[in-house]
Amino acid sequence: MPAPSDVVFDAFHHHVWRARWDSLVGNARVVGGAPCPYVGAETENTGGGLLRGLSMRTRFVTFDRPHVAAAHMIGRSFPFSRWAASMRHRDTAPGRSVLIYVYTIESGPRALRWLMEPVVARIFMRQTQRRFARMQAFLATNAHEVVEWQRNRQEGGAA
Repeated sequence: MPAPSDVVFDAFHHHVWRARWDSLVGNARVVGGAPCPYVGAETENTGGGLLRGLSMRTRFVTFDRPHVAAAHMIGRSFPFSRWAASMRHRDTAPGRSVLIYVYTIESGPRALRWLMEPVVARIFMRQTQRRFARMQAFLATNAHEVVEWQRNRQEGGAA
């Protein structure tokens, strides 16, 4: 990624930034109104673009800024019967970092899994690649805005 890990982490997890680039999720919010997730936080997420009819509720099990965050799906949300993901961030050079996204999905209903899962897995993989390419492009031109926002938050300025 063309930004340090703390900038990438915040650009993903603070929904004020994520709304500007995320092509997979059209709307994401922390239940209770927090500006970003935390351990135990539940989020409501609706799909973006052609996937806007899909929605998912997640619970964060890890949130260690700027290193790692992990969440899993609560309940079921067609086409998923199970979903979990983690994001690890590591600085690689000044102003650059790597984001490692690992996910597990299972589609349902069980009787149709053999048919659905290859299709769902392929679509999710393509949308995930597209999503992170958009994030990378956003950070290439807007990382300085996130840095300024972080600076203002540290100084007690506007969120």
